[in-house]
Amino acid sequence: MSQVADALERRFVVEDWHNFGADYERTLLAWLDNFDNARPSLAKDYDESFRRMWRFYLAASAATFRARRDQLWRIVLSPNGVSGGYRSPR
Repeated sequence: MSQVADALERRFVVEDWHNFGADYERTLLAWLDNFDNARPSLAKDYDESFRRMWRFYLAASAATFRARRDQLWRIVLSPNGVSGGYRSPR
């Protein structure tokens, strides 16, 4: 975070900095569920090795967010500041 903040300083106004990594696990699990449901139809285009690797990737990624080892930030910047202040849609 400090490296990003240093790079932005005197260049932009940081209007919002939100870590939604704790919520991203749900997104990855939804993708995994969709993948599992579509898996039979994927067999003609992707071999079993690829399907297992992709499933592992989605599950492991969800686990890193659940354990809070990864973070996902959304940073809203403006060149001169938003008049009246930025209102986050959260």
